[in-house]
Amino acid sequence: MEDFLLTDKTILITGASSGIGKAAAILAAEMGASIVACGRDEHRLLETISLLKNPTKHTIIKADLTNAEELNQLVKDCPKLDGIVHCAGIVKPVPVKFIQQKHIDEMFSINYNAVILINSQLLQQKKINDNASIVLISTISTQHSYFGGALYVSTKAALEAYSRSLGLELASKKVRVNTLSPAMVKTEIYENTLKTTLSDEHTKKYESTYPFGIGEAKDVANAIVFLLSNASKWITGTTIKMDGGLTLGYQKID
Repeated sequence: MEDFLLTDKTILITGASSGIGKAAAILAAEMGASIVACGRDEHRLLETISLLKNPTKHTIIKADLTNAEELNQLVKDCPKLDGIVHCAGIVKPVPVKFIQQKHIDEMFSINYNAVILINSQLLQQKKINDNASIVLISTISTQHSYFGGALYVSTKAALEAYSRSLGLELASKKVRVNTLSPAMVKTEIYENTLKTTLSDEHTKKYESTYPFGIGEAKDVANAIVFLLSNASKWITGTTIKMDGGLTLGYQKID
């Protein structure tokens, strides 16, 4: 049982102010970790911290990861880490016909570039401990794309490829690098997307394609905490699909 705990581990979580990042922070703290919560919205970060077990044990670092100075300061302010969870990211559908350079720059800046730069700088400053664990968040859409998702899917596919190289280069330090590839998860982004694009009837029809239902943020957080724990010490270089059975080809019959 002890292998599943995060006692005495310090974990950096980007995007900790909402969604999967917030859920991961709450659960990791329950399992004994000290959380360094990073996000752009200080008020929402403080809200996350207030929900953590032993709130005074944790810290926040407000940073816009697309801003070089703020990213540099984030790394400088970080203590030595036993785990990193890269949850910060954006989803903005753009049909291929309308993609412009500004769309490419925006999407890659946060979803891909920031991850690489944070890891590189933490390594240069020797802030990632041996036997640490790095968890990246991709999407099932790298294998099952959707209309308007070319840029978002491209950033995540690039992230998966990068994660394998990162895992290879850090293996000598016993640092594990793994990626989670979830399908649709009930987060604020999900709820807002439904409200603006689908009717209630279409929403129910879409959700019926998931045999186990749409995922919850805590479902992904459970997997994150497992990968951060010593229980996963023999797992690295993997991409784990989490889709509630969506890609099994299941079709609900009314």
